[in-house]
Amino acid sequence: MVDQDLHGHRILVVEDEYLIADDLRTALEMAGAEVLGPVPSVADAEELIASDPAIDAALLDVNVRGEQIFAVADRLIELGVPFVFATGYDQASIPDRYSDRPRLEKPIKSRQIVSILHPLLQMT
Repeated sequence: MVDQDLHGHRILVVEDEYLIADDLRTALEMAGAEVLGPVPSVADAEELIASDPAIDAALLDVNVRGEQIFAVADRLIELGVPFVFATGYDQASIPDRYSDRPRLEKPIKSRQIVSILHPLLQMT
């Protein structure tokens, strides 16, 4: 069981693979987070951010339905929202401008999510 380290935090999840999205949602909820989404597209993520900017952190798949997530990442940076890239791609697939952003390699384990998000949330 995952500790409640994310209790009270609102976490946006952008993931287009249903089973992965559901696993991420479950892991985050078990850690006490309120999950926004999961949303399966860049457009859905942009819409959610525009309509509900009270986001504490985000977990972003890099390639969502064949579209890169970087416009969403840029918007989150503008809003001061920390995020983590979740991807099956290697670090070279992420532009250098995001080199300071954490990356989780799929498949992701529940403990990895909490251990990477918790410190980011403490910094905000």
